[in-house]
Amino acid sequence: MCGIVGYTGHRDAYPVVIKGLKRLEYRGYDSAGVALHEKTLRVYKKMGKVADLEEHAVGKDISGKTGIGHTRWATHGEPSDRNAHPHLSSSGKLAMIHNGIIENYAQLKKELTQKGYEFKSDTDTEVLLNFIDEIKQNNSCSLEEAIRVALKRVTGAYVILLLDAENPDTIIAARKGSPLVIGVGKGEHFLGSDASPMLEYTKEVVYVNDYELAIVKPDELILKNLGNEKLTPYVQKLDIELAAIEKGGYDHFMLKEIFEQPRTIYDCLRGRLDASKNKITLSGIEQYAKEICAANRIIMIACGTSWHAGLTAEYIFEECCRINVEVEYASEFRYRNPIINPGDVIIAISQSGETADTLVAIENAKAKGAIILGVVNVVGSSIARMSHAGAYTHAGPEIGVASTKAFTAQLAVLSMIALKIAQLKGTLSAERINTLLNELEAIPEKVESILANTEPIKKIAQQYATARDFLYLGRGTNFPVALEGALKLKEISYIHAEGYPAAEMKHGPIALVDENLPVVFVATKDSYHEKVLSNMQEIRARKGKVISVITEEDETAANLSESVMQVPPCDEMLAPLLTVVPLQLLSYYIGVARGCDVDKPRNLAKSVTVE
Repeated sequence: MCGIVGYTGHRDAYPVVIKGLKRLEYRGYDSAGVALHEKTLRVYKKMGKVADLEEHAVGKDISGKTGIGHTRWATHGEPSDRNAHPHLSSSGKLAMIHNGIIENYAQLKKELTQKGYEFKSDTDTEVLLNFIDEIKQNNSCSLEEAIRVALKRVTGAYVILLLDAENPDTIIAARKGSPLVIGVGKGEHFLGSDASPMLEYTKEVVYVNDYELAIVKPDELILKNLGNEKLTPYVQKLDIELAAIEKGGYDHFMLKEIFEQPRTIYDCLRGRLDASKNKITLSGIEQYAKEICAANRIIMIACGTSWHAGLTAEYIFEECCRINVEVEYASEFRYRNPIINPGDVIIAISQSGETADTLVAIENAKAKGAIILGVVNVVGSSIARMSHAGAYTHAGPEIGVASTKAFTAQLAVLSMIALKIAQLKGTLSAERINTLLNELEAIPEKVESILANTEPIKKIAQQYATARDFLYLGRGTNFPVALEGALKLKEISYIHAEGYPAAEMKHGPIALVDENLPVVFVATKDSYHEKVLSNMQEIRARKGKVISVITEEDETAANLSESVMQVPPCDEMLAPLLTVVPLQLLSYYIGVARGCDVDKPRNLAKSVTVE
């Protein structure tokens, strides 16, 4: 959600912080601001983009070797200059930025108002800041102690960074439920919501855990828990290059990431899959192989695109492993009172590894004795650390808000896990497993062939860019692909789109069909093919515009379609790794044709780190 940056060291803080905020623009935001400390605390903030903030700061005093910066995704209070971060305390001595939601802010605000405090914004952040300041003043204690006391009273999620007018080279940070990374340099430290703001300066980082407080100075990093006990920072080395978070000649990150998929799927499979030996190596999964094979139930927990990956994997796991699989929205699962039995297997799927609802869901399940497996992209993320075991997707940084390469990487990992379990349980023959392993090994090359011929997809996008609505239909493993295609179009182009199982069309959605409605079928040659062809006939009979993703040389489906996007032949179990790619491209090209900001769609954030 919000992006957080901090710096203290020998450099001028302002350019470091501004560049860091630009690195975090992909997270989604509506305003931006910085606080700088030299002899005095100075705050500059502006509704709009980071570029608007830069323009606002022209001619102002931007000196200082210590600074914090923020891009805000509005929760409490509309997007505006006054609700933008950083906020200054009523005393003017503290400046703070915050990512998260303080759930009991209304009660705290009421108490502070009764003590005479007046608030300049509508945010929960300003309430927490003044609550900390009030504790500091009334108890004549250090800022560090005041933060510790305040956070014991607070309910909700947060990452906070504070500057104190009395300590010009120090940033104090604390975390619960939202991510925070500290970069370790020579005589300098960097802070960020993720590692991207500090990549060009250092590869050594510390991931701050929940309920930890960091006192950060140019030449010193102190970690403590809320009980004031010192902790030893665990410094990790990043395996990411700066080029991975730059566009590399593409017009948009989304297009770059779509075209990276042959490489990212290959990287995901590399060292794990050897079809020639009928072998899958997943050391994290193998640690819990006995428990997974004995499980009566697997529950996949995810949000958004990751949920669609889980829904696709449900078909694969049940077919291969003969284990009952349920796929849950993390945001619903965490608030129900789900039946979790010891030995149940929970697979948490998340690109960022920081999704707030997924984190709470697996925390609750873990407490009930479930085995937690994480399928995440970001190394060292909270879900990775909370899981008993799992597998990284190795897709590299995904900057575009609309997830593309993360989806196919998740599917590749989940497919390998399913085949590994099937191998161990003996629920598939060695011959069938070998066929699927060879099919999986061939996926990167097949995706490459789809990406080599995008002109037909561009033409379809131009033709339908002015449509008001879309309907996406698929069956079997291609039904979740229809859902994902509809989600991508909504995210990127702001066109209303719905995904349905093709057979459910007659149970309501067919009422929407007329000569103006584009209907996208995921209609590859599989065991459902004849049924889907019948559904296409039904749309044609009502003058709907049929667009189809079809297997190459499928003349029957092509003749029933006004427009087609072709993919190579593939086993139907793994077909979603191919069929999703044309739908990603279609959404991208429609979004561009409509003049939308495809990398930073309105109202969206890359990592949903608050409820």
